[in-house]
Amino acid sequence: MRKLVTIGAGLAAMAMLAVGASAQQPAKVAPAVVDKVVGAMIAKASPDWQKRMEQDEAQKLCSEHKNELPAALATQMLAAQKKTVVFPADGNVMGDWKNGARIAQNGRGGQFSDAPNAVGGGNCYACHQLSKAEVSYGTMGPSLNEYGKIRKFRPAEAKDAYAKIYNSMAVFPCSNMPRFGLTKALSEQQIKDVVAYLFDPESPVNK
Repeated sequence: MRKLVTIGAGLAAMAMLAVGASAQQPAKVAPAVVDKVVGAMIAKASPDWQKRMEQDEAQKLCSEHKNELPAALATQMLAAQKKTVVFPADGNVMGDWKNGARIAQNGRGGQFSDAPNAVGGGNCYACHQLSKAEVSYGTMGPSLNEYGKIRKFRPAEAKDAYAKIYNSMAVFPCSNMPRFGLTKALSEQQIKDVVAYLFDPESPVNK
C-alpha cells in the first residue's frame, strides 16, 4: 500500500510540474502588435533608422518560417537573391588584402555614435576566426583561417566569396550574415579588399 501511495504521489508531482511548465509558456503575440511596439520605440529616430526596421520580402519569409524555409521556397529565394548580386564590371573580385584586414577589424558602421564621415567596416572578427595572429574572435560563423589556401586560391571560389559577402542569402537562404553589398554597408572596393584578405596567398589568413 505504501508503495502505491509513493507512486501516486510521484505521478501527482510530475503532473503538477507539467502544468507549471505549460503555464510558463509565453503567449503568442501577433506580428502587427510587435511591429507597433517596435515602431513606437524608434518613433523619434531619423527616417533612415526607421527605414531599417522595414523587412524586405526575403526577410519577411525568413521571419514567417523562423529561418526554416520549405525546400521549394528556399530554391526560389536563392534564385531571386542571386539576381541581386552585382559583380565588378571588370570581372576582378580581388582588391588589396591589407585594406581588407583593416575592414575585417573595423566594427564601425550603422551605429548612432558614428560620425557622418565615418568609414564603415565589416566587423568580420565578431563572428569568424581569420588570421591566426588574432586571438579575439567570435564563433557564430565558421573559421575562415586558410580560406583561400584550402580552396587552392581558385578564381571561381573567390567569385563565390564575393557573392556571399555581397548578399549572403544568395548562397544560404535566411543566412544570419549581413548582406554587405545589397545594403550598401560596404562598397564594391571594400568587398574586393575583403575577398583579397581571404584569398591572397600573402594574406595572414592563408599563412
